[in-house]
Amino acid sequence: MVERNVLGGELEECGTEPMTGFFRDGCCNTGPEDQGSHTICAVATAEFLEHQRSIGNDLSTPMPLYRFPGLQPGDRWCVTAINWARAHADGVAAPVVLAATNEAVLRLVPLATLQQHAVDVPEDLSGLDL
Repeated sequence: MVERNVLGGELEECGTEPMTGFFRDGCCNTGPEDQGSHTICAVATAEFLEHQRSIGNDLSTPMPLYRFPGLQPGDRWCVTAINWARAHADGVAAPVVLAATNEAVLRLVPLATLQQHAVDVPEDLSGLDL
């Protein structure tokens, strides 16, 4: 079954360098085994990474056992809805790629909140005030 993004379209790839996703498939796919809801495709910033470390979610240190290389600012990563929401509440939410963010997150985070941090560039730029 094809998973959908928060915009209603087919879920796009979040990132493969490093390989992300709960299932390490490059996408923010989810399922019953994904207890953390790794559904938000975020672009890591230094502030976000430091915040995550401060709440006990170290995303910077490599952990080869879990095929985790450690993130650097600019990396795209499927983060948990709860930890992203906590960062948002603390004023350091990472930018979000809506087309690669799983619609399942909408049970936990409103679309309007995600849109405030969107970094997607639409395919059709004709409607934008450039």
